[in-house]
Amino acid sequence: MDIRVATDDDWPGLWPIIEEVVRAGHTYCWPMDATEDACRSWWMGKPGGTVYVAVDEDGSIAGTAELHPNQPAAGSHVANAGFMVASQASGRGLGRMLGRHVIEEATAQGFTAMQFNAVVATNAHAIRLWQSLGFNILATIPGAFEHPEHGLVGLNLMYRSL
Repeated sequence: MDIRVATDDDWPGLWPIIEEVVRAGHTYCWPMDATEDACRSWWMGKPGGTVYVAVDEDGSIAGTAELHPNQPAAGSHVANAGFMVASQASGRGLGRMLGRHVIEEATAQGFTAMQFNAVVATNAHAIRLWQSLGFNILATIPGAFEHPEHGLVGLNLMYRSL
């Protein structure tokens, strides 16, 4: 598995992954009916951001991550990131690989900490992963996420120093 910076040419391989995650509505606060253009802008166009792709040996994109400042100006020393893995690549440790890669990149870029603003409380797999990589839950905002199956559930604010 090779993890590298994404290019515009990677979009056709990224879109099926992003579309699947967004349409499911389980992990991102994006509209489930978001257009491809909106998703591309949200994923690829964050100010100060870098998008990464995890590429399988056959050249297909198996997952992606994006890293950017959590806030502008006085908050720009704290990173934020997002992660998506293709369902067919699930269970191969790709989330962990992407997580470690982004933590290393954030450190190399001079960020002093990383904050996740909205880890859905029902996403137990992601919570376990982030905790194993040194993140702590600072707060849970009750009922802040409308899950399509579980109704209103909490959003966790997670943090770690770099």
